[in-house]
Amino acid sequence: MEKGSHVFQQSRICVIGLLCALFWFCLLYSPFGAFEGRTFWSNSLQINPNSNQSKIPKSIPVTNHEPENTESPISRSENSKTDTVDKPKVFPFMRALRTVDNKSDPCGGRYVYVHDLPSRFNEDMVKECGSINIWFDMCKFTKNSGLGPPLENTEGVFSDSGWYATNQFTVEVIFYNRMKQYECLTNDSSIAAAIFVPFYAGFDAARYLSGYNTSIRDAASLDLVDWLQKKDEWKIMNGKDHFLVGGRITWDFRRLSNKDTDWGNKFLFLPAAKNMSTLLIESSPWNSNDFAIPYPTYFHPSKDSDVFTWQNRMMKLDRKWLFCFAGAPRPGNPKSIRSLLIDQCKNSNSGKLLECGNDESKCHSPSNIMKMFQHSVFCLQPPGDSYTRRSAFDSILAGCIPVFFHPASFYTQYTWHLPKNYTKYSVFIPEDDIRRNISIEQRLGQINPETVKMMRKEVVDLIPRLIYADPRSKLETLKDAFDISVQSVINKVTNLRKDLIDGRTNDGFIEELSWKYALLEEGQSVGVHEWDPFFSKP
Repeated sequence: MEKGSHVFQQSRICVIGLLCALFWFCLLYSPFGAFEGRTFWSNSLQINPNSNQSKIPKSIPVTNHEPENTESPISRSENSKTDTVDKPKVFPFMRALRTVDNKSDPCGGRYVYVHDLPSRFNEDMVKECGSINIWFDMCKFTKNSGLGPPLENTEGVFSDSGWYATNQFTVEVIFYNRMKQYECLTNDSSIAAAIFVPFYAGFDAARYLSGYNTSIRDAASLDLVDWLQKKDEWKIMNGKDHFLVGGRITWDFRRLSNKDTDWGNKFLFLPAAKNMSTLLIESSPWNSNDFAIPYPTYFHPSKDSDVFTWQNRMMKLDRKWLFCFAGAPRPGNPKSIRSLLIDQCKNSNSGKLLECGNDESKCHSPSNIMKMFQHSVFCLQPPGDSYTRRSAFDSILAGCIPVFFHPASFYTQYTWHLPKNYTKYSVFIPEDDIRRNISIEQRLGQINPETVKMMRKEVVDLIPRLIYADPRSKLETLKDAFDISVQSVINKVTNLRKDLIDGRTNDGFIEELSWKYALLEEGQSVGVHEWDPFFSKP
């Protein structure tokens, strides 16, 4: 019993000694054990990159195996902020802008993407051409890609080819058919410099101008913007890179109320339409979402030589009349000066009149109009039912120097196509001068013959820029009204994109002074203008 008790005590002493040794061992070597254990866990645990939560237990820190950063926390924070600020913004149209850097690509920076609209927005209207205009049948004018029937040169007034009885309201058809032949079309909208919407806005407005309620008149416009806004192309710039052509004047698309008695539809007042660029034969001086392009004339050449031959002929013609006027009075408009111009033509031995009031067929005859213009030095172009008239373009085509009486008849309209110095190619006589009975014959007769000759050359030189070539062919070196219009839209969109990239805004723009901006020289700002009295908004 005593022996066993002694053995037991020895065993207890051994156990206690071992426990003490283990205790001191753990105490002395625990930092290294903890470090090794920490490293082991960090190396053995994995993170699933597809999981929303890390599988690393929160209580176990992860070792950073990246090289030690000697920068202070403040320094690292400042660098992080700098990186965020300096990092360039990425815009979805960057690829389109970069196409211009490819010098081997002749279309770099000029690509146009065309929306494939449902036929109800264009071709179906042409098929139903009999209902486009309530006053006359438009079907014959939609033939030949919108040029109308060919004109016979029985009196020698025209050239032997390239002349058509073109209606002034078919420019949207001509434009779309020209666009189909555009050399830089693309199916890849991401490289497009602009996006074309082939909506026949003028035909749509014309077919419902009279006798229809506003819901019917606005239906196609609302349908169009609904269709566009669902497209990915629209979402890139909210439609600001889109453009379309309407073959009527701006007032047909700017109905001021929802009264059925008001004129036209409200297309240009729709928020989506305000983002797009709409090209019309007459724009609004006080709004910025429409741009004037030339009325179509009768001349649609298919090659450069046709234009050169015509220009040479117009320079050499003998012009026996000092001035002329083709048109009818506006007895219902007390502000119109037409009756005063008609009186001056009748009372002058140097004036020629083609009066349209009693016999409209005379003024609807291309041969009669062009013959008179070709034999006149100056052609009077007062406002008609609106500021502009197709006659101004016919007179320039005939080499006749136009005389304008309101700046919105030409100068503030076709700024893409005309030189800013209007005195080089035209004469301006304010309407109030005519009301004060200033003699037109005397005013025009005082212009030096050499000056007249130089002005006529300027007029003739403008011809290529103001006509639309045959859509079924292409001019070789000359740029026509279509070419200039498309390039102007591309320039507008490109500048807008660059402004967005650079963070430039246009906060100071005053829309009601829209007519002034296109007249400014580089570096100029909007201020008082000599034409301000003409544009006091009614």
